[in-house]
Amino acid sequence: QVQLVESGGGLVQAGGSLRLSCAASGRSFIGYAMGWFRQAPGKEREFVTTISWSGGIIYYADSVKGRFTISRDNAKNTVYLQMNSLKPEDTAVYYCAAGPRPLRLPDTFEYWGQGTQVTVSS
Repeated sequence: QVQLVESGGGLVQAGGSLRLSCAASGRSFIGYAMGWFRQAPGKEREFVTTISWSGGIIYYADSVKGRFTISRDNAKNTVYLQMNSLKPEDTAVYYCAAGPRPLRLPDTFEYWGQGTQVTVSS
């Protein structure tokens, strides 16, 4: 079992930045790909970005490409999401997830955090 805890969410003005963190604990974190997803009120959970264990494979949703950056520190069992040039449409609960492969589909991830709220004001 892997436990994931997100942090770093909050309220920010449009154009601002936030850095989310996701700390993993429990069974071995080794080999897991990590992903970030988000869910806005009344909408389905959507893919944001994912990174392989080695960091050699990274995918971004078109909506965040060039603004968001995913990274990971395996020694600290932590994955990060640097979010720049935030827009009101980025407002959502952000979830990190762990799974065997860096894919875009939520169903392919086995473990999920509880989520952290990101609110971008206009």
